[in-house]
Amino acid sequence: MDFQIVEVFNRSVTIELVSDAAFRQGQPFDVYIDGEKTCSTNRNVVTVDGLLPDRKYKIGVAFGDEGGAFGTGESADGMVRGSDAVMVEREFVTKHESVLLNVRAFGAKGDGVTLDTAAIQAAICSCPKDGTVYLPKGTYYSTALFLKSDMTLWLDEEAVLLGDTDREHYPLLPGMTPTTDEKDEYNLSSWEGNPLTSFASLITAIDAENLDIIGPGVIDGNAQNSDWWVNAKVKRIAWRPNAIYLCRCKNVRVQNVSVQNSPCWTVHPYYCDDLAFLNLNIWNPSDSPNTDGLDPESSSNVLVLGTVISVGDDCMAIKSGKYYMALKHHKVTENVVIRNCLFERGHGSVTVGSEAAGGVKNVRVSQCIFDGTDRGLRIKTRRGRGERSVLDDILFEKIEMDGVHMPFTVNMFYFCDPDGHSDYVQNQAPAPVDEMTPVIGLIAGRDINCRGVSACVLCGVGLPESPIGELRFENIKVQFLPEDERVPERPVMMDNFDEMSGRSVFARNVKKLVLRNVEIAGAADTDPQLEAVGEQVLDGVKYV
Repeated sequence: MDFQIVEVFNRSVTIELVSDAAFRQGQPFDVYIDGEKTCSTNRNVVTVDGLLPDRKYKIGVAFGDEGGAFGTGESADGMVRGSDAVMVEREFVTKHESVLLNVRAFGAKGDGVTLDTAAIQAAICSCPKDGTVYLPKGTYYSTALFLKSDMTLWLDEEAVLLGDTDREHYPLLPGMTPTTDEKDEYNLSSWEGNPLTSFASLITAIDAENLDIIGPGVIDGNAQNSDWWVNAKVKRIAWRPNAIYLCRCKNVRVQNVSVQNSPCWTVHPYYCDDLAFLNLNIWNPSDSPNTDGLDPESSSNVLVLGTVISVGDDCMAIKSGKYYMALKHHKVTENVVIRNCLFERGHGSVTVGSEAAGGVKNVRVSQCIFDGTDRGLRIKTRRGRGERSVLDDILFEKIEMDGVHMPFTVNMFYFCDPDGHSDYVQNQAPAPVDEMTPVIGLIAGRDINCRGVSACVLCGVGLPESPIGELRFENIKVQFLPEDERVPERPVMMDNFDEMSGRSVFARNVKKLVLRNVEIAGAADTDPQLEAVGEQVLDGVKYV
């Protein structure tokens, strides 16, 4: 067993085990700093905090019997061996910090009642390059805070940033503003893929670079005590904010923070590059509307590790805007890595779309647990997303699904937006291929176990004029719930599509379907149902 150092911060470090296990190990292991034990855990991604800046440390991970004795020498491979255990060690140096600014020194009370926005914002505005704004233990009642480049926001243990419940206290971010020469436009906010005026989020960063947000504190949108979730689809003053909103930011890392009770999408990177989300804990009530966990939109080079998400909508939804943004401000969402995460509750574990008019490519989801979500892999698009909406090279592997009703769904008739039920979107006869026609390329899954399946294993429905390019699923093992425990459901949200229960594979309008080494136990049918499917490779498909 081995581990790698993923990211080093000024007062913490995140490591990841080199292992094929999904999210966690079968037994705990110990983590040491300079020979002193700091924690025992079974999670594959571990954050150690409580460190000091500008310091060299040695981090060790001990594998083997608890209490095993270690030797005093270190071998060339970085391992310290004992009679009953092995410790792997690595050295690192924490990031430089120029100054630590305690928000209480700026007048913040942290009593959960006093509005601390001005005091915290004063600390942020006063923070020099490589400085840290520090929230010690306490509850800091606040409206939107604006972060800037080259700083760290540190919420210490038992520190809570609590959102103001009065929407009129939040500033607005205009959706689009024409430039002075009227040759361009300046975009500051987004609502469901369109550049519409929204409230600023509790944590907002615009055009910031080299920004860290670290825990182990809590960012609490406090939406359950406000009216954010009441008539949620009705615009009141402006559209709902996020808990964390990053606009055109670069090199942003968010580590070991709990984010909860968000007014809308919880963490929303928008037109960003080079992002890392490490060991986050994102939680919203199951009935909270549109509270996706983490939605990278028109962003590239996104790393999500060790994160636990349990929300009222999709756990993660990878997006790239609607047609106007793809036409005028085109940016593909690409190079997204999601690994060693636990997605516990939500409509989809990892979704691509539906606002993906700019395209999504090169997504890798691996070593994750999907537990109790409606869908596992979820792809959704529709006519009108446009020819730049190419969803391609999306791979899920080494996934454990428990109680996921419908593990794999791909839908090109998704009935979103005001015209979602129109004849244009829902007509299943071939339409002309034009600049408004979306494309789906390769969607793949391999080495996946699915237990407690209810409705169907795989449901893929392409457009007749633009069939899904390829669905490839290899080394898949499925166990259905008993028939009396299954509830019929509609796996793809489109009109004129029946509910399913115990269905194995349904595919319509697909150029190529590959099913290799797929074992399905307890299905109501005994063969895939294929309609307008071109090349078919069914190798080792077994019903038991």
